[in-house]
Amino acid sequence: MSKPERKVVNRDDVEPVCWFGEEGRFLLRKEDTGGLYSFYQITTQPGSGPPLHVHETADEAFFVNKGSYEFEVGGVTEVINAGSIIYGPRGVPHRFLNVGDEPGQLLVIATPGGVENFFIGLSELVADGAPDWRKMQQLANEHQMRGFRPPPGAHGDLGGPPAAVRDGAGGPAAAARGSRG
Repeated sequence: MSKPERKVVNRDDVEPVCWFGEEGRFLLRKEDTGGLYSFYQITTQPGSGPPLHVHETADEAFFVNKGSYEFEVGGVTEVINAGSIIYGPRGVPHRFLNVGDEPGQLLVIATPGGVENFFIGLSELVADGAPDWRKMQQLANEHQMRGFRPPPGAHGDLGGPPAAVRDGAGGPAAAARGSRG
């Protein structure tokens, strides 16, 4: 990567990318930071958020800018409110859910950069409705992520996870191994 240059970005000038009740605006992309990190804003609707997943090669820090979110990181679940930050290290299963009554907003730093390419691909997969789960798994694998199926009724009713994942048998590490496609 070449040396990054000064860049000023107005959030409203960034085209949103949408997936499963979430909207992302990638304010600084991998190309802008010499690959060091990506900085983006996610707006989620009440009751929305990703299922449990793992980034094998990326760390994430989530700053709750607006609303309240239930986060699960490494098997610990807690509600994080506006003004707080939570760190999700690489290799650790995590998820979040907007538990408020209004749209919530997160500011996220992911290092190294490039996670935006996953979300752009995901938005393309869900553009016409519920995507094929195998294609989602393939996209996640390409970006060194391991996802778990959401519960029935969530994210376009893709179907629930295997019972061991859904019921917590074997813990997050076993779930991560079981979800590899």
